[in-house]
Amino acid sequence: MLNLVHLKVLAAVARHGSVTEAAKELHYSQPSVSHHLSRLEAATGVRLVQRVGRGIRLTPEGRLLAGRATEIVGRVDAAAIELAAQVGLRAGRVRLAANASPLSTIVPAAAVALAEAHPGLELILIERHPVEALQLLRAGEIDVALIFRYADAPVEEEGFRLVHIGHDPIYLVSRQPGDSIANHRDSAWIGGCERCQEELVNLCRTEGFTPRIGSLSDDMVVVQALVAAGKGVTTLPGLALRAHRRPDVHTTELTGFTRRLYAVTYGDPPDPPATVALIQALADAARPDAEPGWAAGTRLGS
Repeated sequence: MLNLVHLKVLAAVARHGSVTEAAKELHYSQPSVSHHLSRLEAATGVRLVQRVGRGIRLTPEGRLLAGRATEIVGRVDAAAIELAAQVGLRAGRVRLAANASPLSTIVPAAAVALAEAHPGLELILIERHPVEALQLLRAGEIDVALIFRYADAPVEEEGFRLVHIGHDPIYLVSRQPGDSIANHRDSAWIGGCERCQEELVNLCRTEGFTPRIGSLSDDMVVVQALVAAGKGVTTLPGLALRAHRRPDVHTTELTGFTRRLYAVTYGDPPDPPATVALIQALADAARPDAEPGWAAGTRLGS
């Protein structure tokens, strides 16, 4: 029979690739970690780790079980936190992952509201791209992923539950006021993350051309600096421009193009009280009339 302690040890070894580092994380001795791994191998009847020089490496079976172990341990930890939080949200924690633009706009406003309503609740924040955030969510390492999706994006896999909390318009960022995508058929473009770049290509193709990507950056500060330096044009969501806006670039809202913001949880409902409270705080912070004006959908001048 599989033992939760043994699985926790295997997950730590997989994370660090080292018995020594896993022992440090778990506050175990190295012989104790090795003993737990041996017991787990005996319980499963397969070899999970192999010696490589002075270190170790997981076998294919070890990698398979380690992936499940990470998810199982994460779920058990989350259940313990949910129990603590169930009693009036007086204690416990809730973990959120989001990318830079909402993490510097919507999330701080939500964090303030959550702290005022539930001062005993600990909010842990992690910056991750939506794809990575969903991976953490599935593994049980976070409780909520705040992501964006474009209208034609494929639906997330089974098990994820999405709550729509707002819209985020897309802007052309250039050095000319009142600009348009059609004016930049021959310009260099600055691309971003995979999802953003796919959408950029789709936008340009509606104008009959494929953009020439000259630079790549996910950093809203870097991207605007490159535009200001004449190194190209780009598109950015409204939240990114709320978080940082250079005075020497111009923005033009692309009518009809927007991305939708979702708070995502994983597994069967209902969500624990702390998660529900966080999602409500995010939805309130993303309202068009929310203060201090960070809300998705708010128009920007050029």
